[in-house]
Amino acid sequence: MAKIIVHEKLLRTVGRRKTASARVRIEKGTGKILVNGKDCNIYFPYFQLQEIVRAPLKAVGKERDLDFSVKVDGGGQKGQAVAVQHGIARALVAWNEDFKKSLKSLGLLTRDPRVKERKKFGLKKARRAPQWSKR
Repeated sequence: MAKIIVHEKLLRTVGRRKTASARVRIEKGTGKILVNGKDCNIYFPYFQLQEIVRAPLKAVGKERDLDFSVKVDGGGQKGQAVAVQHGIARALVAWNEDFKKSLKSLGLLTRDPRVKERKKFGLKKARRAPQWSKR
């Protein structure tokens, strides 16, 4: 269940992916997205990652109306970008319940459950067995 904390015109939500976790704050503004105190375009230097982060805003047409402040940690760049995307999508639904249908149809509200499989004893990795030698 989405953890949503509501203050006066300020919403806080959490988005996750693998080991990355993003805490998102949303408020009325001009469309700025700050990630760990930096502009989104500086924190995520690749265009693909920037598009991942902005996907929920484009889906509901709110690119210029709301400001987001995000603290993200854990994981790699892609995992962090998807965690921010998930948090922004949850924040938009908390902001306006009407956005839920369009965001859910694009799969932006569903947390990706895939995580790294643990290593098993007797194996080199999660499934990789030691090389077999006949003689």
